Amino acid sequence: MAVSRRNVYLQKKSLTEAREIVTRRFAGLSINETETLAVPDAIGRTLAAPVFARLSSPGFHAAAMDGIAVQAASTYGASETRPIALAIGSQAIFINTGNVLPAGYDAVIMIEQVQQSGDAEVTIEAPAFPWQYIRKMGEDIVATELLFSQNHTITPYCVGALLAGGIFTVAVRRRPRVLIAPTGPELVDWQSADTDNLAPGQILETNSYILGGLIEACGGISERHAIVSDDHHAIRDIIKKAMAGDFDMVLTVGGSSAGSEDHARAVMADLGEILVHGVTIMPGKPVIVGVIEGKPVFGMPGYPVSTIIAFEQFVGPLLCRMLGTLYPDKPVADVFPTRKLASKLGVEEFLRVKLGTVGDRIVATALPRGAGSISTLTEADGIIRIPSNSEGVAGDRPVQAELLRPRAMIRDTIVVVGSHDNTLDILADHIRIEHPGLTLSSSHVGSLGGLMAIKKGGCHLAGSHLLDTEDGTYNVTYVQKYLPGRDVRLVNLVFRNQGLIVPKGNPKAIRDISDLAREDISMINRQAGSGTRILLDYRLAQLGIDPGGLNGYGNDEFTHMSIAAAVLSGTADVGLGIFAAARALELDFIPVVTEQYDLVIPDEFFESARIQTLLETIVTPAFKDRVAALGGYSTAKTGSVVTIRADA
Repeated sequence: MAVSRRNVYLQKKSLTEAREIVTRRFAGLSINETETLAVPDAIGRTLAAPVFARLSSPGFHAAAMDGIAVQAASTYGASETRPIALAIGSQAIFINTGNVLPAGYDAVIMIEQVQQSGDAEVTIEAPAFPWQYIRKMGEDIVATELLFSQNHTITPYCVGALLAGGIFTVAVRRRPRVLIAPTGPELVDWQSADTDNLAPGQILETNSYILGGLIEACGGISERHAIVSDDHHAIRDIIKKAMAGDFDMVLTVGGSSAGSEDHARAVMADLGEILVHGVTIMPGKPVIVGVIEGKPVFGMPGYPVSTIIAFEQFVGPLLCRMLGTLYPDKPVADVFPTRKLASKLGVEEFLRVKLGTVGDRIVATALPRGAGSISTLTEADGIIRIPSNSEGVAGDRPVQAELLRPRAMIRDTIVVVGSHDNTLDILADHIRIEHPGLTLSSSHVGSLGGLMAIKKGGCHLAGSHLLDTEDGTYNVTYVQKYLPGRDVRLVNLVFRNQGLIVPKGNPKAIRDISDLAREDISMINRQAGSGTRILLDYRLAQLGIDPGGLNGYGNDEFTHMSIAAAVLSGTADVGLGIFAAARALELDFIPVVTEQYDLVIPDEFFESARIQTLLETIVTPAFKDRVAALGGYSTAKTGSVVTIRADA
């Protein structure tokens, strides 16, 4: 039996080294072929040659105001005490904005400054100066002047200038053609697969569509090859045909890392030369850069976030250089992480973060770091790049972040940190519907984590359901303990059913929390500091059960939906979570308690327009109806407020 051989990352390069290699090797690579397009069809395209105006704009002297055309000299001396009368037809001519200035006239007086004293004359009380309120011929564009240089990217604004200058067609660079070849036996195509019945191990192929969109945004054209199995000869044939054809670049997707079934590196080495295999960045390490017959070939990582980072660092800039343009830099801003962020020494990390303006600072909350989680980019507002020579960033110092959203959107974001609840997603959507300029961003770090974020100035409010096991109340005791000296409002969002989430049909006949101690039961837990974890520990203590003896107690997740997903996938037999999460994934639910979920809002933010908009939203019938549709919630006290004073 043949033994599979694993690849190794030979001489991994730093990001700077790898980019220099790509720039140097492909320095002379450019798209020189051209095509001629009508100007309105050329938006987004790159000019292949400079463009000079054929006509002047305007092509004549034109009135810039409604009024009368005059000879300026004939108006000198006019004043309120010595008005001057002008004969219509010989000394003054009525004219409208944009009309041709009659020969022999060199000024326009606004109609508001003209008094008609009869059918034959008008009176003025102020003089005009030469070329007053006149658009001179060529004021905007002069024939023969340079409108746009070679390699300029045509925008909608440019269309107006080109047409006004008498240019109706332009020569533009041909768009670079890129073949995308996704590889891997685990991949299935969403257009042909039975997506409701995917077999274990099957994954919907998405990377090629992401890359196709990114290529189009850079001015290229992408063509997607059908999914290719992990077969050396099949991948080799595809790349060889692409090199012989009219493709300018090839991207294979997947098969670029060090696994025994990763063939991209071997194929590139077989057909050409490997320039880079492995870059010290995270995500994106497995990227391969090769050259075959003078054309660039990239082995893109299989994880979506990795492939996006690799594209932005290598492929996108190269495509732009081929067209003579620059890959756009992202705007940056100083942000304050809500907590210390550790990082691996020797690797440059691209950390996705949520951002929002709290007080006079932009605060950053880290998203999960998994390279396979595309949602960490769709939810991200920015990226903090942690250098390879750093072990992380402190939580109390500003760091620079690349912005993925406009500053105005970051400024108009309500930052919620704390316990996860599905109704926050409904609230965020409802706010965007009714108030398009306002965004709600929630990060799930547990109830205690939310209170700590308030204490450090890292959010506007926190979601909390912390049970005081002494008196059965929620949140008040913890706010007084962890936020001393702060005036705080507790606003009820919902009451919700918390219980045990189990597979459909409850195959292991789980009845209550005591069953977690059974040897045949594996559980999934919520993270330390979450209200759900505190509730579980309280109930275990009541039952005299040692948490350390539970199978899976140390395995935790940060959201109720993650708990439900773990049960659905078979990772665990049971987990404590909310009814809405169980219902969403069609799982069974064993009620344990109805608990109170509040929004903890510091007094200094309570009266702000953003928070008031949020509070107005949660009491609307439309919001309450959507919450009720989730199941397991009560909105009977939604919007009720409890004030906690620092001096109480």
